[in-house]
Amino acid sequence: MLKTVKVRLYPPKEQKESLAKAMGSTRWLWNYYLDLTNKTYKDTGKGLNRGQLQSLLPELKKQEETEWLSETYSQCLQVVALNLSNAFINFFERRASYPRFKSKHGKQSLSYPQNVKIVGDCLKFPKLGLIYAKIHREIKGSIKTVTITKNSCDQYYASILFEDGTKKPIQSIEGNAIGIDLGLTHFAITSDGSKFDNPRWIKKYERNLKIKQQQLSRKQKGSNNRNKSRKKVAKVHNKITRCREDFHHKLSRRIVNENQVIVVENLAVRNMVRNRSLSKAISQVGWGQFCTMLKYKAENEGKVYLEVDRFFASSKTCNNCLYQVSDLLLDLRFWDCPSCGTKHIDRDINAARNIRDEGLRILTSGTGDKAYCPDVRPKSRGRKKSTIGRSVG
Repeated sequence: MLKTVKVRLYPPKEQKESLAKAMGSTRWLWNYYLDLTNKTYKDTGKGLNRGQLQSLLPELKKQEETEWLSETYSQCLQVVALNLSNAFINFFERRASYPRFKSKHGKQSLSYPQNVKIVGDCLKFPKLGLIYAKIHREIKGSIKTVTITKNSCDQYYASILFEDGTKKPIQSIEGNAIGIDLGLTHFAITSDGSKFDNPRWIKKYERNLKIKQQQLSRKQKGSNNRNKSRKKVAKVHNKITRCREDFHHKLSRRIVNENQVIVVENLAVRNMVRNRSLSKAISQVGWGQFCTMLKYKAENEGKVYLEVDRFFASSKTCNNCLYQVSDLLLDLRFWDCPSCGTKHIDRDINAARNIRDEGLRILTSGTGDKAYCPDVRPKSRGRKKSTIGRSVG
């Protein structure tokens, strides 16, 4: 089974310079391939495949203007064509946007498809030598690919993809099932009644970030002081990112350890952030990253991760009798079912239970058909009064 471990690298000054040259070479080659592919398609109506791009590399190394490409490990250059080919495949299959040109500013990366070894507390790279790494987990098996990344704070990381020799466990639905409703006031509400608060990382570091950004705006463009100030801003953003990842990892690990079937709602985050009032709050919680962690952790342990349709009326449906109300305003936090009289003291817990039940129904029925979703189009853009008595919690 393929696994990935991300470790921190601590290269000295000489190796940082070598890494900068190698990352610059692969970045230039990516932009050259992409520009050539665009021109070829414009002239002939056909693009260039991976083999055609890789065949251009020997000639580029012989040319006087680009002979510096020979200083970089050849396999790092060869894998650029593979990555660009995969980027176009993802674009045509509508999994990603059109490939873009890379900039020397921001995050940089360098991939080694082979010949990387672990020597004690170090990673040994071709043409770079030994680089000290903080290896916090034991890596058993054969190393497939190692990708070095440098973030805006000049921190280096290595993502090690390796084959541990074990088979992927068979998924089973026998065990505890849980439904998760993601929100803003509470990050996650589960069907068993548990609520996990939203840490609101940006709000915690907002004052510090504001001061650093003000200092950056006063610096002259192109100066060393501006570059130093830019790194200070990047460190604050990096702190927010690491806090978010730590929270997501711990919560997803807890949920996966305690449950066998995990059901969440498939949210259209790209459409939700168009709401100006909620876009900042939605962007900082990282629902997509959290669901990705849930998915791969569950699959690695033979557990089931399932997403129900985003148009499934989880909040407007009574989890007792399945009666669905026609309208339920966002500020109505609890309501009584007109059909069976059940008092839903918390609409989020009711939604989580409906999500769990819908996921179990899909698993047991063997089909992906929705149980009840009569109309996915809004009846009106205007604000309507709820048919249920208003109760604000």
